[in-house]
Amino acid sequence: MGINIQNLKLTVGAIALIVVNSLPLSAEQDVNDLLEQLKSAEPSEVAPIERAIKLVWSKSGSTAMDLLLRRGRDAMEVEDWPAAIDHFTALTDHAPDFAEGWHARATAYFRAGLHGPALADLEHTLALNPDHYEAIFGLGAMMMDLDRLTLADKAFRHVLRLHPTHESATKALEQLERQGIGRTL
Repeated sequence: MGINIQNLKLTVGAIALIVVNSLPLSAEQDVNDLLEQLKSAEPSEVAPIERAIKLVWSKSGSTAMDLLLRRGRDAMEVEDWPAAIDHFTALTDHAPDFAEGWHARATAYFRAGLHGPALADLEHTLALNPDHYEAIFGLGAMMMDLDRLTLADKAFRHVLRLHPTHESATKALEQLERQGIGRTL
């Protein structure tokens, strides 16, 4: 009995399709588990969980797209905002469903003083990943810059629901409370 090449190709193709389609679900489940762990983590456990979440969020599934993300981040480290924006724009053009590309470009736009495009990219990030607490924090920071303090307060409180020990959100809320925003009587 010989091997039917057509059936072998179909079987290999089906296995490959199952493996490829299960990877995002596995990564999504992993990050959901990590987000749940973050909510009740002891202080010593927070940093490793944060790193694991950011690692998952930074994986596009494509080596080329991950390289664009790295190049954009490298440009941001030296405060070359136009180069960072260019790399992240290429990333969002080629991987429009990759939330971290939009978040990274929003950060570069914000640091370049371009609030409108930054806000649009944060909205896109959160449409793709509603639990992206760093994007929500960025939204709060933008709202503070735009003197929309009540909206900033809401954003920072949402960050703390996802990540109760987020230091920057905690400090931002304390600053807002000193200004009388978010206090309860």
